[in-house]
Amino acid sequence: MQHDVTVGRHEEQEQEHQATLLPAPGEIGPEALRSLRHLRVPTHRATSDTVAGAYPFLAEAGLGGEGVYVGQDAWSGGGFCFDPWALYRQGVITNPNCLLAGVVGKGKSCLAKSLATRSIAFGRRVYVPGDPKGEWSAVARAVGGAAIQLGGGSANRLNPMDPGPRVGTVDDLQWATLVRIRRRTLLGSLSESALGRPLSSVEHTALDVALDEAIAESPTPTLPSVVDALLEPKSSRPGATCAELARDGRDLGHAMRRLVSGDLAGLFDGPSTIVFDPSLPMVSLDLSQIQGADQLIAMVMTCASAWMEAALAAPDGGQRWVVYDEAWRLMRQPALLARMQSQWKLCRGLGIANLLIVHRLSDLDAVGNSNSEARALARGLLADCSTKIIYQQEISEGPRTALELGLSSAEQAQLPDLQVGEGLWRVGNRAFVVRHVATENELRLFDTSSRMTVQLNGFPET
Repeated sequence: MQHDVTVGRHEEQEQEHQATLLPAPGEIGPEALRSLRHLRVPTHRATSDTVAGAYPFLAEAGLGGEGVYVGQDAWSGGGFCFDPWALYRQGVITNPNCLLAGVVGKGKSCLAKSLATRSIAFGRRVYVPGDPKGEWSAVARAVGGAAIQLGGGSANRLNPMDPGPRVGTVDDLQWATLVRIRRRTLLGSLSESALGRPLSSVEHTALDVALDEAIAESPTPTLPSVVDALLEPKSSRPGATCAELARDGRDLGHAMRRLVSGDLAGLFDGPSTIVFDPSLPMVSLDLSQIQGADQLIAMVMTCASAWMEAALAAPDGGQRWVVYDEAWRLMRQPALLARMQSQWKLCRGLGIANLLIVHRLSDLDAVGNSNSEARALARGLLADCSTKIIYQQEISEGPRTALELGLSSAEQAQLPDLQVGEGLWRVGNRAFVVRHVATENELRLFDTSSRMTVQLNGFPET
């Protein structure tokens, strides 16, 4: 009987609750403000431009909060964070490489240094294989890293043929083979840059023999020993006597001699006087004291970067940024483009995110002929950058930039109107306009131009 009474009370409470609710169609009456019939809106289709006008407050949701804080999303007003390694894990991008392009004085250098220094707090390290203007030296020292200066009376000397740290999983034969391939690739790049043309078949043979002779003299050969072996070979090969090797390698030997004597004496002409410390948060090679033509600077950057890259080849080195500032100098040398392409392809296995910094994409016009292999390599580097950051471009550069990077007409229209510190970010297939936010301490550290004195929205203005 007790159970029946309880059930009856519940039924009464449910009936009272239902009585307080309005009927589904609403109250009946002239002042009910409800329609007796459901509102049915016909389906409407329109273009994205029309819908954007009808719904003007819709914006991209962003990339999430994982990674380095960059600034503000200009379209949504929210914060914008970026981490190429996290985005790769999420499948947003296919590789961690980045392209940063923009005219002088619009803040692209400040952005690059912010990305680099802020990433250190996340356990990443930063390496600058060649800094032609010396702008990264103060930054490297400020974060507890090292800035290695070459030239200008400095006693620092690098041997680009150093083997680098050995990977513990390979045996002696595998390690010797790996180091020889690395050295031979470096010498091939230097030779073609010095000669300004590809090597002939007999020059390849002469270079192989010279490298073998230099290794026979010392486990860690130097560039002078290779040059001496080119000019005065001591051993012959089937089909090539010593006299023939000397004749075939004569032009090559004299072209490479510039790296070990004359205006570059003391830079790469002996054993290294410094040791690369991969545990430092940032290491930069300062080349600002070396003056000369683009070809000479490119050869110096090749030697310097090869010395650093030998230490970066360890797959257990962690996640690292490798910054190529003033990359237009390197892109003019076809042999160096091939080396850079190899590093671009290996970036995922090595945990490296390459950052390529240029002024404008029309610099590609200086890379070989229109249908040459060098031009194709340069375009390949751009294609292998899943993240493209474009700061303000001249109006005349807009169509070329859009063509090279595959920008839409709406994205192209943004480029001339970007202000100081603003950039169009193309991350995979998604686009953002981001206002970089820099602190006062960062601006004081990153600002290397005395002419940038007036502050505009937290950014120095030229």
